[in-house]
Amino acid sequence: MGYLELTGIQKRFGTTFAVEDFNLVAERGEFVSFLGPSGCGKTTTLRMIAGFERPTAGRILIDGVDVTDRAPNKRDVGMVFQSYALFPNLTVADNVGFGLKVRKRSTEQITKRVDELLQIVNLPEKGKRYPYQLSGGQQQRVALARALAFEPQVLLLDEPLSALDAKIRVALRHEIRSIQRQLGITTVYVTHDQEEALSLSDRVVVMSEGRMEQVGTPFEIYNFPSTAFVASFVGTLNVLPGVVTDLAAGGVTIAGQAVRIARGFHGQPGGPVTVALRPEMVSLGSDDALGANHLTGKVTDVSFLGSIVRIRVGLGEGGPVVVLDEFNEPTLKLPQLGETVTISFPEEGPLVLDAKAPLDSVEALIAEA
Repeated sequence: MGYLELTGIQKRFGTTFAVEDFNLVAERGEFVSFLGPSGCGKTTTLRMIAGFERPTAGRILIDGVDVTDRAPNKRDVGMVFQSYALFPNLTVADNVGFGLKVRKRSTEQITKRVDELLQIVNLPEKGKRYPYQLSGGQQQRVALARALAFEPQVLLLDEPLSALDAKIRVALRHEIRSIQRQLGITTVYVTHDQEEALSLSDRVVVMSEGRMEQVGTPFEIYNFPSTAFVASFVGTLNVLPGVVTDLAAGGVTIAGQAVRIARGFHGQPGGPVTVALRPEMVSLGSDDALGANHLTGKVTDVSFLGSIVRIRVGLGEGGPVVVLDEFNEPTLKLPQLGETVTISFPEEGPLVLDAKAPLDSVEALIAEA
């Protein structure tokens, strides 16, 4: 038995299912992220855990206690909203201590707990300030401290960093993870940012159209996606059309060029398959390692992305394009646009998806899912 359990959860609005057959068991102290595009049901699921939405079907248990029909203020759950939702007329200290005051704690207890939390969120000198006197990142820390003040059993975070700029987001997510580990609190985090989900979580739940597509560790989700949607949504992906030549040996042609795929797959000789390949699995040049696959094409684009250089290679006239990443360093020799090059990748690199998966772009695959 887990600490937080969702069994057969459904949420229907009229005839439309916002969430369908959601099942999850989270252990005490585990950090679980709900990841998916807008409208996939992740926030609705979070709101059902919080008690702001009531499931159409299913049960929610916290530490073995059924809280499905309990009001939000009876669930012992802390929530951090995307919009901070701080009281503008209260000081930082009063915002953090608000929940304790509602619970009739003594002034001494409130003061002690507020001081502890302001230390934890690195705002020990800001207690007398008002929210408008703080930066966005500081306001979000205050919202986190307020949610933790009454020592909830479960912490819920609904895209808490989406309104912040990139550098502050990175810094604050590390702080959130550090605080969560320090306190050992079971946490559910909603985000559409795959990097956030992969870097923060013990496990990730990938969602699409109200359904759970896959649940697993960040390593499993990225390296062993179980559906075409997960493979496309998590990370950058090359989606290439192929034709089966030898099913037993893993033989496939891509743009008429033969490759071998070590992972087993289903298909028929002469039938179509969709080959997925991560950019970091592909290298520029002819790799002579045993079992390496080679493809030849022309460079169509070279883009600088800071620490990496992203190169696009077109396979034949009007054929598919393979994206590959090279680490940017001073001695890197870049190909010229239009230059004919060979690219290589190991037999273990590709993953064969359902043949019906869209072929033109990752965006098309996500949109169809």
